[in-house]
Amino acid sequence: MNVMVNGEARELAANASIQDLLDALGFDGASLVVQKNDDIIEQADYAGTPLNDADQIELVRFVGGG
Repeated sequence: MNVMVNGEARELAANASIQDLLDALGFDGASLVVQKNDDIIEQADYAGTPLNDADQIELVRFVGGG
């Protein structure tokens, strides 16, 4: 299956979840906001939220500073 992640095509297994995507990209998810097709996904739901072919995923990292 193909999904778009921050505008870049990614190939994933057919039964992949958001957590699978984050694991493949090396993110722990704690400092991210994940948006799937215009919906914000809660961190507790990452493992249970399936991805579908052509989904649009946006990953936004929190950055501290002062």
